Amino acid sequence: MSVLKSFFKDTIIYGLAIVLPRLINFLLVRLHTDVLPNEGYSENTEFYVVAAFFNVILTYGIETSFFRFFSKHKAKNSVLSTAIITIITSTLIFGLLLFVFRIPISETLRINTDFYSLLVGITLVDTLIVIPFAYLRVTGKPLKFAFIKLINVLIIVGLNILFLSRTYGSIELRGLFNVNNNVQYIFIANLIASIAVLILVTPYFFKTKWSFDTKILKQLLNYGWPIMIAGFAFVINENLDKWMLPQIEGEFINGAYSACYKLAVFMTLFIQAFRMGAEPFFFNHSDKENAVQTYATILKYFTIVGAIGLMFVVVYIDLLRPLFIKKESYLLALDIVPVVLLANLCLGIYHNLSIWYKLTDRTRFGMYISLVGAAITIAFNITFIPKIGFMACAYATLIAYGLMMLISYILGRKYYPVPYDINRISVYLIISTALSFITYYYFDRNIGLGTVFLLLFITLVAFLERKELQQIIKRNQA
Repeated sequence: MSVLKSFFKDTIIYGLAIVLPRLINFLLVRLHTDVLPNEGYSENTEFYVVAAFFNVILTYGIETSFFRFFSKHKAKNSVLSTAIITIITSTLIFGLLLFVFRIPISETLRINTDFYSLLVGITLVDTLIVIPFAYLRVTGKPLKFAFIKLINVLIIVGLNILFLSRTYGSIELRGLFNVNNNVQYIFIANLIASIAVLILVTPYFFKTKWSFDTKILKQLLNYGWPIMIAGFAFVINENLDKWMLPQIEGEFINGAYSACYKLAVFMTLFIQAFRMGAEPFFFNHSDKENAVQTYATILKYFTIVGAIGLMFVVVYIDLLRPLFIKKESYLLALDIVPVVLLANLCLGIYHNLSIWYKLTDRTRFGMYISLVGAAITIAFNITFIPKIGFMACAYATLIAYGLMMLISYILGRKYYPVPYDINRISVYLIISTALSFITYYYFDRNIGLGTVFLLLFITLVAFLERKELQQIIKRNQA
């Protein structure tokens, strides 16, 4: 099997593992926005913003470190067992601290005390399953990974329906829990699903005889701590707006913004599916012949698919939106969607480009780049939310991710040159962005004209890439 064929096969399987469950879970947006007022949806969003910060701190970059050293280390069992012992120990310590200092932490983070124990429980359990999931990915077991992910989301969706649906809800099930707020049921469902996944992956904690190697631990931590800082900065880039907006514009506006932000999920899912397949692939194939040319080809076609996805969602937003958001009170922030889609496409390109500092063990550069993005996000939101409202949040995200993408490309040329086809990539980005924004903002989401633009763009790509596509198809058929 050719290298590219193997990569695309794994990416498709991981894509289904991520996209299908997340898409099913995304359908809950309709249930949540139908049942909850804007303020309630804002509370739900703020809960998961804090959970994202906790997740970065509790995992401290160990997942990517595990990929790196499990792939290249001869003593793979020692790497696995050391990572497992480390994550279990640190999770128990962090968990104890979070419960002991629950009052000052919940007040500082503005988390309802009724929600705090659920928040800690979810993040602790989700931290424990990081290494088993990473093990499934790095050892090439995407089907098992997909199965467990699907079980997780089916439990979440099923419990949400039983808790919240006016038609299919179970009064008996709701009565089992002492709940003061409907939003709390969402978190209870998440916790139950996370515990179920932990039970399913428990056998992977015993895949090897437990041993602890302090030398390997030092390598994991040295490699991982810059990734933790970069992850923390990423969470700021992705979520600070949803934490600041309710303080400045109110919970009602934040609820609308958060719901419309979800409509960019199609791009987010594409990027996540790609990363699940790409990260272990990049590490495992770094020593192969023509590796850098393979990376260049992957980025170009990633950009092409992302650009088509951007145009598709923008052109057909009025057809897609009612499937997920029906209540009019949530639609006042719809104009953020094209901007957020483009921002996420830039983020996806950045993840592609970032392979240079991961393969050369210069993860500190990832930290520096992410901190630049976080600084832009913070400064832009503080300055412009009071002036232009929620659109400032979308623009801040786009500027931050766009600049991170450019910085990573410039530094990568110095430390790990990859022959990216920058001319073609730039042309596809510029044309798809221009046509998308013209369709949405200038022609007021005209579906007919947008469809013409989309078909023209696809035709252009097919014409320019026809020779290479034919060669790739022939190689994979051989």
